[in-house]
Amino acid sequence: MDEERYRHLTHDITLAAATTLSKLNPRMVFIYVTGRGTDSTEQGGLMWARVKGKTENDLLKLPFKAAYMFRPAGIQPLHGIRSKTAWVQAIYVATAPLLSLLNRVAPNYMTTTERVGRAMIRVARDGFPRPVLESADINSL
Repeated sequence: MDEERYRHLTHDITLAAATTLSKLNPRMVFIYVTGRGTDSTEQGGLMWARVKGKTENDLLKLPFKAAYMFRPAGIQPLHGIRSKTAWVQAIYVATAPLLSLLNRVAPNYMTTTERVGRAMIRVARDGFPRPVLESADINSL
C-alpha cells in the first residue's frame, strides 16, 4: 500500500474519530492499538512505523482524560478468535504450538488477545504510569 493511502487509513480516519470523541467527552480514556516498532520520532526508515508514530503523537495531543498507546508485538488469538484473512488464519493454525511456547518464554515479544483485552480494561479503569505500553507492560497487567 502506498504511503498516502496508508496514512489516510491509519492516521486520518483514526484522528477524525478521536477528535470527535474528545469533543463529545473530554473525560474519556482513549486506547489505540498500534504495534511494536512504532516510530515516535516520525523520522525512521519504515513508512508504517512513521505513520503510526505520527498517529500516536497526534492522539496524545487531544484533550482526553488520558490516552494510551498499546504496542504489542505478536498476538496469539485465543478463545476461538479467527482472522478474516485466510492466509493469516492458516499461519495461526500452523504456528499455534509455537505461539503458546513464545508466550511463556518471550513475554517481551508475545501476548494474547485475552491479555490485551484485560490490560485495556485495567488501563482504562486505573490508568498506567506511561502513555505507551509494550508487550511486557501489557502482560504485566
